[in-house]
Amino acid sequence: MTKKLATTIEQQIQLLKDRGMTISNEDKAKSILMDKGYYRLGFYWFPFETTYPDTTKRSHKFKEGTEFRDAVALYYFDSNLRTILAEYLYRIEINFRTNLIYNVSNHYNADPYWFSNLSIVKDKFLDSLDRNYSNIMKNDAIKIHHKHHKKDKYAPAWKTLEYMTFGEIITLYNSLRDDDLRLKIAAKYNIKNLKTMSSLMTNIRVLRNLCAHSHNIFDLHLKLSLRKGPINNMNGHNNDLVGCLLFIHYIIFSISKNRALDFKNRIKELVENESDEKIHYIIDYIKDFYQALE
Repeated sequence: MTKKLATTIEQQIQLLKDRGMTISNEDKAKSILMDKGYYRLGFYWFPFETTYPDTTKRSHKFKEGTEFRDAVALYYFDSNLRTILAEYLYRIEINFRTNLIYNVSNHYNADPYWFSNLSIVKDKFLDSLDRNYSNIMKNDAIKIHHKHHKKDKYAPAWKTLEYMTFGEIITLYNSLRDDDLRLKIAAKYNIKNLKTMSSLMTNIRVLRNLCAHSHNIFDLHLKLSLRKGPINNMNGHNNDLVGCLLFIHYIIFSISKNRALDFKNRIKELVENESDEKIHYIIDYIKDFYQALE
């Protein structure tokens, strides 16, 4: 096995040139590599390699005419796309959390700690509750609650659940024993199938985490396919970014029609205003999203 060693910026520049990349402004390229990093930018020049999209037999050689600035343009496009998505994914997360807290807390209004009740919630959630709650107790609002209510093992649901991670909230939803109650929560988004709801929220969490950690998403491929559910115009996009965009739009539309329109228009504007022609063959498939809605 060849040992991997750290390289200088000058070595990185030379390696890219040796592989067939044109770098018209080396000083600018050095500045960008110091700012973004060779490894991170590698995700964005990968589509310009001759063996793309094969990840197992990469030649690392670039297609004729590939320029450093093309990879940088794709990087900034992806960054702007994540920024848009993060805003609407956060909107969905907050709405879903509120929907869960409101409906379940009012359904079991005699038990403000229903999330810890074995007759209401399955073991899958309860087995890790105390460990997760130890992190929740680090928040000032929860500390204040326990200061004034020393006998409480947990704060009430409407306090505690606000500080759970999105993943914990989804696990809690999936762990509710009452399927009718879960369907009531799903109905807020015009979804009538629990498997569809679970698939959707799981993938929304995955996409949210990718955006939060600045992962590239222009070539997203989901490990867990999106179930078609109420969307009839997936057109083979069950595993990619377009499928996610269609479902995000669908959920946002159930929350606010105006925000859904804004979402569609912002994605359309981002794609169609991209000035680097060489990256359009990489991103033009995203047009399937907004064209499906027109």
